[in-house]
Amino acid sequence: MSFNCNKCPGYCCSHARIAVTDADIRRLAQHFGISARAARKRLTYAYKTKDIDEQILRHQRDAIYKSVCRLFDRETRRCTVYEARPRVCRQYPFGNTCGYYGFLKFERSFHGDEDFVPAA
Repeated sequence: MSFNCNKCPGYCCSHARIAVTDADIRRLAQHFGISARAARKRLTYAYKTKDIDEQILRHQRDAIYKSVCRLFDRETRRCTVYEARPRVCRQYPFGNTCGYYGFLKFERSFHGDEDFVPAA
C-alpha cells in the first residue's frame, strides 16, 4: 500500500456522492442503535437521475474541503463510525495507491511542512 490515511485530512470523505447500500444503512443503524428507516432518513438522501438511483451519505460544511461526510469528525479529521463504515469507504481507493495522498505528499515535501494542506 503506497499511502497513509492517518496523514490525510479526509479527502475520500469529501467526495460529493458517497453511495451506500441497504446493508450499509442497516450496519450504521445498528451502530447508532436506531432503526434502518431512521438511519436512512438521518444519514442519507436519495440521489436520482435518468441513469442513477442511489442513497448518498449526507454532508456537512468543512474548512478544508467544501463539504465532508456527516459522519466525519472535522476536528480530528477521522471517521466517527470507522468500524461501521460503508463498504465503499472500506474499499477506497480501490487499489494500492491514492492519488490524493501522492499529491499531498508532494505538496508537503515542496513546502517543507509535514502538516501542510492545500487550500480547497
